[in-house]
Amino acid sequence: MNVVDSSGWIEYFTEGGNADFFTPSIRNVEELVVPTICIYEVFKRLLAERDEDSALLSVGLMSHGREIGLDRNIAIDAAQISREMKLAMADSIILATARAHNATLWTQDAHFKGLEGVKYIEKKG
Repeated sequence: MNVVDSSGWIEYFTEGGNADFFTPSIRNVEELVVPTICIYEVFKRLLAERDEDSALLSVGLMSHGREIGLDRNIAIDAAQISREMKLAMADSIILATARAHNATLWTQDAHFKGLEGVKYIEKKG
């Protein structure tokens, strides 16, 4: 199973320098887990940088994976992760979701670098 962090989705949709790193995980929809917080973050960012139609199309494509909402167990795990690792709420939820589904987290966010179960690439530019 795979979880692509919001930064990876944005990189993919904007055809950034690391898009190729995220493409295999995104296109393997049978193994793709999509935390709903990623949908929120991607929609918000693309809405600001592009337009509503582009943002809606992008989050529609994200829905080809298995959407996972924030339930009690993930919320509690995310709070513990946030406290232990000093991560922001969204990042904690994304990591907790990946761990709850035994998924690899694909990211270019440096605060995930070196964590078990994380595939990290340094952001270009």
